[in-house]
Amino acid sequence: MAPVSTKTSFIPRPARALGFNSAIERFAWMAGSLLVLGLFWHVLAVVLQNRYLPTPLAVFDIMLREAKNGDLWKHTSATLMRVAIAFIFSMFIGTAIGLALGKYKTADKFFDAWLTLFLNLPALVTITLCYIWFGLTDVAAILAVALNKIPNVAVNMREGARSLSKDLAEMAVMYKFGNWKTLRHVTLPQLAPFFAAAARSGLSLVWKIVLVVEAFGRSNGVGYRLAIAFQEFDVGTILAYALAFILIVQIIEFAVLQPLQTRMNAWRR
Repeated sequence: MAPVSTKTSFIPRPARALGFNSAIERFAWMAGSLLVLGLFWHVLAVVLQNRYLPTPLAVFDIMLREAKNGDLWKHTSATLMRVAIAFIFSMFIGTAIGLALGKYKTADKFFDAWLTLFLNLPALVTITLCYIWFGLTDVAAILAVALNKIPNVAVNMREGARSLSKDLAEMAVMYKFGNWKTLRHVTLPQLAPFFAAAARSGLSLVWKIVLVVEAFGRSNGVGYRLAIAFQEFDVGTILAYALAFILIVQIIEFAVLQPLQTRMNAWRR
């Protein structure tokens, strides 16, 4: 009788397939959870029969109406433009400040109190002051949003700069990487997860503040449209615009930011 081999063959499943299956499973759970929430909302609206709580179908009809007459695209595009500019500006400035504070201990000690102050400064105060100082303009609106986000980015990137490995830096010097090669292959990969975390949290914070800014002093945008609907007690329009913009932000989150974060963390074991 031939000897029985004790070796077992193992064929690893491709990492990409595992990632794809995980994404599909997560999407299925999310879709099922939102479906249950929608059914609960519908039942509650039908039972209460209150004009201040329209059914999901009624809200969807309002969304379609606003899309057909062009108002939905007009206001969402204006808001997205402000979100994009404020987001890019705050990420650039906040990253520069955070890296400087993480690298230079004296500067960190001196400016730490400033950072704490701006972190705890209410967004409403910043918005009001920017409108008073610079007028009811887009520049004032975007500046108010960026000023609220920059401290958060700075804190994240400061922690990233503090966590840079000295061993890897010494290895780069020993192997004579040079400044550019060290930055590309040693420094940036270590900072990437902190940058991605700041970007994801930044998007969720920026668009919320933009809506407040628009409600206070702009003549277009989702925030402006919500303010008008509030004055008319039009709950259906409020929910329609809110859900439409949330959907857009979620698409950006799942299609851009999450894959970017996954790619940035790919080097970690």
